[in-house]
Amino acid sequence: MKPLQIATLAAMVVNVLITLLVLRGSFRTKTAAAYAIWGASLTLWNLGAYFAFGGVPHEEARFWLQILQLGVIFLPVSLLHLCLGVTGIERPRLIAFLYVLHCGFALSLSGTWFMQDVRHFPFGYWAVPGPLFWAYLGVYLGENVGVFCVLYNALQKARGVRATQLRLMLVAFVLLCLFGTHDLLPILGYAEYPNTGTGFIPLSNLAAIFYGLIIAYSLLQHQFLDVHVRLSRAAAQTVRLFFVSLVGLILLLATTTLFPGHFTTVGLLAALAIVLVSATTASIVFPRLFGKGDDNVERRILGDRFEYQDRVRGFIENMAWYSDLETMLNDLHELLTGTFRIDSYRIILRDETNRLFTVFRAYPDEPPRQLPELKVQSPVFQYFEWSKAEYLSLNAKYSRPGERSIEKQSREQLAGFDAEFAFPLTSQNEPFGIFLVGPKASGDPFTATDITLLVAMVKNLSLMVNQIRLKTQILHTQELDLLGRMSRGMAHDLNNLLTPVWTLLQLSQESGTGECDTELLPVAIRNIKTMRAYIREALFFSEHLRPEIGLCRLDLVILHAVELARASRSKFVEIAADSLNEALVEMDEVLVQRLIANLISNAIDASVEGSIVRIHLERLVKTEANRDWFRLRIVDQGEGIAKENLERVLTPYFTTKNHGDEARGFGLGLAICRKIVNLHGGNLSISSQLGRGTTVQIDLPSQQVQQPMTVVSDAA
Repeated sequence: MKPLQIATLAAMVVNVLITLLVLRGSFRTKTAAAYAIWGASLTLWNLGAYFAFGGVPHEEARFWLQILQLGVIFLPVSLLHLCLGVTGIERPRLIAFLYVLHCGFALSLSGTWFMQDVRHFPFGYWAVPGPLFWAYLGVYLGENVGVFCVLYNALQKARGVRATQLRLMLVAFVLLCLFGTHDLLPILGYAEYPNTGTGFIPLSNLAAIFYGLIIAYSLLQHQFLDVHVRLSRAAAQTVRLFFVSLVGLILLLATTTLFPGHFTTVGLLAALAIVLVSATTASIVFPRLFGKGDDNVERRILGDRFEYQDRVRGFIENMAWYSDLETMLNDLHELLTGTFRIDSYRIILRDETNRLFTVFRAYPDEPPRQLPELKVQSPVFQYFEWSKAEYLSLNAKYSRPGERSIEKQSREQLAGFDAEFAFPLTSQNEPFGIFLVGPKASGDPFTATDITLLVAMVKNLSLMVNQIRLKTQILHTQELDLLGRMSRGMAHDLNNLLTPVWTLLQLSQESGTGECDTELLPVAIRNIKTMRAYIREALFFSEHLRPEIGLCRLDLVILHAVELARASRSKFVEIAADSLNEALVEMDEVLVQRLIANLISNAIDASVEGSIVRIHLERLVKTEANRDWFRLRIVDQGEGIAKENLERVLTPYFTTKNHGDEARGFGLGLAICRKIVNLHGGNLSISSQLGRGTTVQIDLPSQQVQQPMTVVSDAA
């Protein structure tokens, strides 16, 4: 088997595997269908090249070159089809016309219009072009320019993972395009590179292996073509070794191409086997090289100093991104027990409600307990304030000569915790806690590097804990402020609504007959209904709702909400729902229908007689691999919202309807709408101009992100 045959065979196997992976991951999508045609074309091309390079008879060579040309004919159109699908551009008529055109080119292979004959070169057989080939070459050039323009323009607008996907695809395309154009030289009759005397070397099949590596990496790392690949640990290790083998094969083939005659097929396969065995051995002895498994062997060879420093510094750098104290402390626990291998630790924090220090977190676990003997003026805090030291040694073997009495008192005060070191947790030089570190589980002493890393880690921990505590206090203050405004608003509203009811009951009592005032009775009944609606909305807003998520059609939910709004509208306002396309969304149908009906009702209230409320629904440009986003816009032509009120309309119990009767709003409608949208992982925004109307915009995802379930221990 020649080196070129090995290259074509490897390229064929790689691309068949990738095509099957794409079809398995998303076989119903348009991009998957386009990629299937593209993958089949690549396979035919490499299959034909494999036999054409293998020294077959002249008559048989023509057949295999026809297979090769069949694949080549459909490569550019299928790639253009794929790129249009990836970038979301719809050109069905153009693609249909091009496929018909290329089918015509394919049919011409049976005669001599596309391929007249075959010609033998030192590396194998090559096609002699017919007149239709030159027409195809013009189409090929135009389609490749189109592919480049589509990918490049999409790349300029893309961000994040999407940009990475498109960039890799553009690199893969340019690579294949350049090497494919290079391989046109024999078709033009050149057996050597012009003006060099150097024999021609086919490179496009070798480039196909590079292409396979790039696309495979995109699929595994960046969910290219919306294919999310999940691999077991064994499968992932197999993929790593496969990648290493392919890289080794490419380098070996490149070497045999540059130095022909120096490698036999047996020698080439033996060298590839050596590469594979070397990679397998390296994955066992140095698993961090492949990012998997236990690294005990590597630790024995290299020691763990460099490795654990990287882990600690990585944790310190990422601490700024934590927003939840519990998550950060869980990761800290893994670092202390798994990397430092610390036998015990305690985090002692000051409770801001009673100003007492409490054991907040401990390992091994122990119940939270208050430490009344520990105060801000205790010796340990005085020591840190006086010495500006970054830590205190609690074990005598780490103590320095000439210690002062306050240091000794501090050590005696913390002697009951069986700790090796104490690190202060401070905010603006004011202590709010202590971090106590116990001995190592192995009994080994702490090194200077250990202490340096612990000091850096505790400083950042101190900063982050303080920030999270401050955020919690701010949220608590905001909740109290909201509760106060809610109480004042409810008291004012309920008092106004109860006044006519109270008056009616008083008059009925004074009359002595039990008769009710006929004028006040309807008012009292109406006000009681209003109070019931008020209380119902307040309860809905205060509940911790768990939406019943199911796959529903958002467009049908919108139409149903529109029909309800039309039936209950108090004035003639036209409601126009513009050509709603099918939109499948995971949502709570009842809550979303209430959301839309509420917003339409608000739009009708704000509109004048005879005006139009328009409803638009559109699918946004895809930015996530696993789900789509839909945008719902409700636009009215009403009086609009003043700028100073626009910033407050989503605040609970804020309302601009101050008529004092049933027309008065409770200030909970938009707050409830925002709550429903947030429950579905979406976004709600409002824009408005006085005298020109208001637009409410809602963005909803097609799929809900699966949240991890909280496990409650029976022992608790």
